[in-house]
Amino acid sequence: MAGQVPLAPSSGGVGLRRDIRLVGLTWMSVGSIIGSGWLFGSQLALKAAGPAALISWGIGAVAIIILALVHAELGAMYPVAGGTARFPHYAFGGAVGASFGWFSWLQALTVAPIEVLAMISYGQHYAFAKGFMTRRAGQSVLTPSGIVVAVVLMAIVTSINFLSIRKLANTNSAATWWKVGTPLLTIMVIGIVNFHAANFTAADGLNPYGVRGMLGAVSTSGIVFAFLGFEQADQLAGESRNPKRDIPLAVIGSIVIGAIIYIGLQLVFLGGLPASQIGTHWSTSAYTAMTGPFAQLASLVGLGWLAAILYIDAVISPGGTALVYGASSSRISYGLARNGYLPRWYQSTDRRGVPWLGLITAFVIGCVCFLPFPSWRSLVGLITGASVLMYAGAPLSFAVFRKRLPDAERPYRLRGGAVISPIAFIVANFLILWSGWDTDWKLGIAILIGYVILAGNRVLRLNPIAPELNWRAAQWLPVYLIGLGVIVYLSDFGPLKHPILPLWRDLAAVAAFSLIIYYWARAVALPTERMKTMLDTIVRPESRTSSKP
Repeated sequence: MAGQVPLAPSSGGVGLRRDIRLVGLTWMSVGSIIGSGWLFGSQLALKAAGPAALISWGIGAVAIIILALVHAELGAMYPVAGGTARFPHYAFGGAVGASFGWFSWLQALTVAPIEVLAMISYGQHYAFAKGFMTRRAGQSVLTPSGIVVAVVLMAIVTSINFLSIRKLANTNSAATWWKVGTPLLTIMVIGIVNFHAANFTAADGLNPYGVRGMLGAVSTSGIVFAFLGFEQADQLAGESRNPKRDIPLAVIGSIVIGAIIYIGLQLVFLGGLPASQIGTHWSTSAYTAMTGPFAQLASLVGLGWLAAILYIDAVISPGGTALVYGASSSRISYGLARNGYLPRWYQSTDRRGVPWLGLITAFVIGCVCFLPFPSWRSLVGLITGASVLMYAGAPLSFAVFRKRLPDAERPYRLRGGAVISPIAFIVANFLILWSGWDTDWKLGIAILIGYVILAGNRVLRLNPIAPELNWRAAQWLPVYLIGLGVIVYLSDFGPLKHPILPLWRDLAAVAAFSLIIYYWARAVALPTERMKTMLDTIVRPESRTSSKP
């Protein structure tokens, strides 16, 4: 194509192509944000926090926007494939880069299967799909036939991702117009036809579970999960035509669009519930048993035509998000291979510029996830924790780049970054705290598995690039991971009947601990010259933009 400047070929293929424009890039993020989270998040948040769930959505939106601002500066500075996973590598070297790369890849690999689970869960409305899931311990879980269907859906998502990035972006853009329009239609129609202000003080009141309920809902009810996806513009920055202009706009714009939609949805779900669905306690009312919350609500209030649209959307919205994360996970593995953390085969691209081995790996791991995590809710906590850990690497990298590379070109410069960046790191760790011990210990196991994979690649020499581990620059990392786990265990969100760090003290402990780690990490980061060498030899050749944006 005229004006297109492809990347230098990577091993085994033609390299990634810079074919995505601003709308396609923004829609990749918005399409990821508006997925299965909108289908279930309002129901689960109301169950956890009562009407105060509206405040929970506000807290979640502010937290993600703060993190998004940091990502916007980084993504515009270094528009590389799988950017979120790679920034810590250039700031701290091998050990830290490998760790945060694994966090990023882990969350990307597990999103597609959770979206497939959402599609099947809503699909129980149809007679032919009723045998695909069964109720167990209060959740809808896959049956053997459901697992087969889930694998088929994963195969379809993977097949579409073998198209060129331009066709993927166009396919996603078309789906995203529908995905944005449907929740907006739902907000308008339910808000006009069946909105009861009295619902805000029904059952056990406006804020029945206090501050702990509001904060816990942010991480455990799908609120943070619903906002995941703004970073897709960063992950696909290596394929953007004009990354310096488009990355900041796509990152910030997508999260604002998502916040407006999700808060509106919570408002109308709460106000639209008929009296028959509200008992004496929000946590046990009849609406909590809905398997397709918004579609069933529409049916209950006599909006059968809207319910029909919502059941169709329950395929399109999660399907579109699964599509985006299938692409993202393959680009993250591509970036990790370029840094030497995964076998060099993951750098191979086909004639369309698609990292094919990354796609196949995402398909296999996604299918395996259906066995230990056969329900939507069972995967939410793990994905949220891995995502927030990934996000935590951005403010740390931001601090290092501001200190070590003050004169580097910054197409988008975050005003007040010296203050916002440490706040962003504190916010990320708050989200991990609010996830609770039941989620965080499982995340710890997943982290250990990742270290085994990364160590195996190095020991078996599956990649000729053997990045320096730079242990001095990583000295804070084990203290951070273990220390944060200890705080969660001792906190009001831990398993102790009488927590040593009750509410507010646990928040203060996390904030203080975060600041210690933040400034410690900034102080021991890689030397400036070492950082510049890596950026010049790896990032800059990959960051060339099109001559005709």
